[in-house]
Amino acid sequence: MTTKKSAEPSPESLARSERKRVAAEEGARALADVERQGIEVRKNMARLREAREAKDAADEAVRLASPTPALKKRSRKPAR
Repeated sequence: MTTKKSAEPSPESLARSERKRVAAEEGARALADVERQGIEVRKNMARLREAREAKDAADEAVRLASPTPALKKRSRKPAR
């Protein structure tokens, strides 16, 4: 009861191998797309961080350059 393998693959095995090949290509394409999107996100985060730090530095410079308001002493109400 041995089966003899034919030299020619069956249509089912050809279809199966084609599906595997297409799936592998799509998987590689999807991974490359995810990596590219990750790079874009990290670039955007770096750009926003630089903008925020520059704004914070400018705000701090303005705060240090402006005179500090003198604190008003609270007048005590006379005891009743």
